[in-house]
Amino acid sequence: MLDKLEKLKHEFDELEQSLGDPQLINDQSRYKKAMQRYSELTPIVKAYLEYANVFKRIEEAKELLSDSDMAEMAKEELDICEKDKIRLEDLLEKLLLPKDPYDSKNVIMEIRAAAGGDEASLFAAEVLNMYMRYATELGFKTDILDTYSNNVGGFNKVAFEVNGTGAYSKYKYESGVHRVQRIPQTETQGRIHTSTITVAVLPEADDDTEINLSSSDYRVDVFRASGPGGQSVNTTDSAVRIVYKEKTADEIVVTCQDGKSQHKNKEKALTVLRARLLERERARAQAEQRDARLVQIGTGDRSEKIRTYNFPQSRVTDHRIGYTTHNLADIMSGKLNELTEALIEAEQARQLEEIGSGGTA
Repeated sequence: MLDKLEKLKHEFDELEQSLGDPQLINDQSRYKKAMQRYSELTPIVKAYLEYANVFKRIEEAKELLSDSDMAEMAKEELDICEKDKIRLEDLLEKLLLPKDPYDSKNVIMEIRAAAGGDEASLFAAEVLNMYMRYATELGFKTDILDTYSNNVGGFNKVAFEVNGTGAYSKYKYESGVHRVQRIPQTETQGRIHTSTITVAVLPEADDDTEINLSSSDYRVDVFRASGPGGQSVNTTDSAVRIVYKEKTADEIVVTCQDGKSQHKNKEKALTVLRARLLERERARAQAEQRDARLVQIGTGDRSEKIRTYNFPQSRVTDHRIGYTTHNLADIMSGKLNELTEALIEAEQARQLEEIGSGGTA
């Protein structure tokens, strides 16, 4: 492990020097990648330097053991150093685990009402607000890409973008079926109803550098945007529908109608299309290397029931890791860090277990 850490420290030092190079700064694509790598290496190098310092402290404390006046203090310092050494070894072991190559990316998220009619659409709107607030907590920026609202104030479908380094690493565990159990406002007999929504989390592609998309690969249709009940909310054909079709794959249809500019709607729709194509490639890679996939705790299939929100009991349960909290109000207000960290720790434990048993993380 020490040899690997020393190599990473050397890479970190070289990167740190290069970040001030005007040639690199002027090449935004290379500069962005260098900054991402620098961010990845920073916590590893910080822990490594602290780990190296522990050994220095151990040597200094051992030298004092022969001094009768300092021996007791030296023993206390050695006990502290031993605890720090174990803590840092555990931390470095986790930091050196294989990284999901998409972790640093922005994300496109799609929320759809599923079973439950109006109640499902209302919950979709609440989950959208939850994710928006979570983004604010993380210092990320959000942008609504497309919405299909209804007359009750909910969303049948909504797509939005989260921009920020590491956005995918924070949101990727949200993909799947979210179930809500509560008494709807329209329920006169006080019965608890169960409704579901689906959430898809797509890593955003870096334009054409990852997904080579030609205008001949898709068809663009324009139409007039509409709101709840089909009423026109635009007097021009600003809404955009992009239809992508390959001989060997299903048709992909992306619509965007929230912006007033047809050009901007087209750009947003293409962003979503690239994200879907990149996600398709990710899913293919996972399927081909199922035993070695990097992220296993539910980051894929949107048909997988991952979480239940029980309002009468103020309870949120994540079924993948058996995590339960009774702070539903905090979760719905966007305080997802504790839940996200529990999912990350469970995934790290799985990887470490596979490595320990001779498998591939």
